[in-house]
Amino acid sequence: MSKVTLSTLRKLKQAGEKFASLTAYDAGFARLMDQAGVDVILVGDSLGMVVQGRETTLPVTMDEMVYHTRCVCRGSERALVMSDMPFMSYATPAQALDNAARLMKEGGAHCVKLEVHGGMVETVRLLASYGIPVCAHLGLLPQTVHKLGGYKVQGRDEAAAAEMIAAAQAMVDAGADILVLECVPSALGRAITAAVEAPVIGIGAGADTDGQVLVLHDMLGVTPGKRPKFSHDFLQATGTVQAAFAAYAAAVKERRFPTAAHTVD
Repeated sequence: MSKVTLSTLRKLKQAGEKFASLTAYDAGFARLMDQAGVDVILVGDSLGMVVQGRETTLPVTMDEMVYHTRCVCRGSERALVMSDMPFMSYATPAQALDNAARLMKEGGAHCVKLEVHGGMVETVRLLASYGIPVCAHLGLLPQTVHKLGGYKVQGRDEAAAAEMIAAAQAMVDAGADILVLECVPSALGRAITAAVEAPVIGIGAGADTDGQVLVLHDMLGVTPGKRPKFSHDFLQATGTVQAAFAAYAAAVKERRFPTAAHTVD
């Protein structure tokens, strides 16, 4: 199978074909995802919760993200590897540039992901000007969970939805190569996906985004406590991790996942 690049994802969007993404934090799982046809592997700062047992993603450090990104890159040959920039690692454009460079030079990431708001256009533009591929994460932003007062659906009312559509376009205009939409109504996920040229990856954003992403531990059913509504346990029906990854990738590409049951509407 040929290497997945940003060009690959753009061509898939233009052709109306779906692509699959999962989080990974080590070489072993990354290798299995690669072999199962997962197109984008996200080294998420979710590792703070699912690997380290923290209550939020906030304590995750740059050193930890570089380490886990390096591990994932060693296990992956085909997938595009995208890495999260952790909390307060991109508070200024200059800081963002330095830390994004670390994820690419030391970690081997192909793309960096930032949780963005309207004031971050300058940061995205700076990274893009230095040839750093950027994924802009909109909607529910886990790094601002305390400000939001919890993990809540975003963009429900008309004004908030319009603001998010405008923010998405501003990020793409500034040079963002990919968007991630988390925990937004399916109609908003559909509208943003149609409005921008960049590929859009959804997690709890309905079935009409170009790609889907889930947290590894959620889709294997090993996350303690209540699983997010937008997730699904693919291991229970398949029996092995490898089969679960393949089933997930196929379900996304064949438009069988997510269903209406997985929306946050």
